[in-house]
Amino acid sequence: MVYLIGLAAAVFLGIGWVLQQRIAVRPSSTKVLSPAVLWDLARNGLWWLGIAAMTLGQSLSAWALQVGSVSALEPVLAASLLVTFVISAALADERIRWQELVGPLILSATLVVFLAAGDPKANRDSDPGSTAIAIATAVAGSLTAAIALPGAFADKKSAAFLSSASLATGAGLMYGLQDAATRGAIVAAERHSWATLLGTMWPWVVLAAATTGVLLSQAAFRAGRLDYALPPTVAAQPIAGVVLGVTLLSDKLNATGWALALEALCLLGMLGGVYLIGRSPLMQSPALVADPSPDIDEQ
Repeated sequence: MVYLIGLAAAVFLGIGWVLQQRIAVRPSSTKVLSPAVLWDLARNGLWWLGIAAMTLGQSLSAWALQVGSVSALEPVLAASLLVTFVISAALADERIRWQELVGPLILSATLVVFLAAGDPKANRDSDPGSTAIAIATAVAGSLTAAIALPGAFADKKSAAFLSSASLATGAGLMYGLQDAATRGAIVAAERHSWATLLGTMWPWVVLAAATTGVLLSQAAFRAGRLDYALPPTVAAQPIAGVVLGVTLLSDKLNATGWALALEALCLLGMLGGVYLIGRSPLMQSPALVADPSPDIDEQ
């Protein structure tokens, strides 16, 4: 059940990524993380459609987290990159060549093997205290800042890849934290009550992680290349989610020697598949980028 819901979430997330990227290259502000960027984006209906698709995908993810573990869901969400790959081909009006199927096949195969070897299970007895939540959030936030801030200050024209990739990686880390915190909030509400949930740190971690993730991903999209902005996000999110799921929420993974080795190889394989998909000419197609005119009001 969790895998079917996760795949549905991945579909809507992939649609949301593409729609947001088509608009995110347009804002007139030259500052990567300027509030003016979000203001310009919020004035465009297509961007809101992308946000709606992404919100639906995240809602489905939250539903999946009610019945499964973060460690089970996060690898499945990597399929969102396959959705953008298909949409890229449709927008470019191009057929997918067999060579371009290598990346999707590697991603799909390593995903199946990871889930079979790891056999991830949710721990419904997990109840980390405020100190553990604060430490995990601080570590994730510090790592995100260390990775994303160089991209925020990099020259957009001469270092477009560095800027976009570092911001996108930071966004992926925040989305992984958001998923883990969502799962934590669900478990806390089940153990206590929804009324007491606001007295915990979970809702505020979800809100902060989601807001930061959206801001960083929109900044990454401004490079105008999905192959720069999306693969790092898709690669970082499951890694962050799995690590937080195991360390903070006590998710269970098969921990035998061969299983751990296979799980590590599968994570590396997923990264390789994500990279190959991102390097496809379809992900670099100009058809994916809307008219980058800075004057949105004239549209």
